[in-house]
Amino acid sequence: KTCFFCDQKNEPAYRDFEILRRFMSERGKIQGRERDGLCRKHQNKLMIGIKRARILALLPFSAKVK
Repeated sequence: KTCFFCDQKNEPAYRDFEILRRFMSERGKIQGRERDGLCRKHQNKLMIGIKRARILALLPFSAKVK
């Protein structure tokens, strides 16, 4: 796999929560590098962006479990 952000030539940002949601599981967990195919640099920036989006209530901390 190639890195999504290297191919698109952009950086993950907390404002793009639709893109960030692609790299989260249904339960709201951040998926690992091996599963997503991201490089180390973009995985770290993705992690920071998801955490910032959670604090600003753009993304949920966890999914509702019924």
